[in-house]
Amino acid sequence: MADKAKAITLILVLVIVVSLGLAGMSLLSLQKEQAKSAGLQEELSEVKVRLKSTESELEKTKKNSLALEAKLKETTDQIDALSKELIAEKTSKEEALAQAQRAKADLELQKKLRSDLETKFSQAQIEGKKFQGQLAELEAKKSELEQKIKELEGKSGSGVELGKIVVASEGQDMVPASVAKPAAKDKKSEVKKDKKNKKEIKAAPAPAPVAAAALEGKVLVINKEYNFVVINLGSKEGVKVDDVFSVLQSGNSIGDVKVEKVHETMAAAGFVDENMKDKVKEGDKVVPKK
Repeated sequence: MADKAKAITLILVLVIVVSLGLAGMSLLSLQKEQAKSAGLQEELSEVKVRLKSTESELEKTKKNSLALEAKLKETTDQIDALSKELIAEKTSKEEALAQAQRAKADLELQKKLRSDLETKFSQAQIEGKKFQGQLAELEAKKSELEQKIKELEGKSGSGVELGKIVVASEGQDMVPASVAKPAAKDKKSEVKKDKKNKKEIKAAPAPAPVAAAALEGKVLVINKEYNFVVINLGSKEGVKVDDVFSVLQSGNSIGDVKVEKVHETMAAAGFVDENMKDKVKEGDKVVPKK
């Protein structure tokens, strides 16, 4: 019995020792876990602090981004406004240049017209001088004939009336009125006509207008920048604004031009199709479009 009691006591002692060992190990594990937990708590606090700092920086970044976007929009608006102003200024300059080119073309046309008018005026002066010479010659012949008539009337002693000599128009013979005595009415008419031939100078009849189908001209000048040509047909040939002409090369049409401005001997016509400006050449034939 004593041995059994000792054994039980020994077992109890062992159990207690084991329990104490386990309790000590548990306590050590608990302390370690508490230490880890404290460390994790500190790390978590640091993470929270960093997170708050990051959120603050993110908020600042958002504000900066919004400010930059506002500045970018303002800058974009300014660039658009400057672009519009630049385009308007460029358009204005192009229009001014176009007006200058048109004024230059008009000036050249006016110079050409003035030169033509001066040439025609000179020709008219020459023709006028020539006609004055012919008129003076006719007046001299008339005076000579009147003198001869007076001499003949002075020599006639029988009082026979020789009649009046009628000076006809140039190229006709001078006929004594006593040679053939038509009826009184016809004689008066003849005298009136002869007087008219002596006193009046009939202007040459105006040339008949040229039929549109018979018109034929050529290209004088090409302006590719402003898409027009100058042709040697004008109001003198019956050309009008909005008339359409076909441009021919080797008898084939390469396109049409439409009259925009007309002068007496020439006209400015724009390309109906802008692509033909690279095909047309100076000297190309132009005819009215059928």
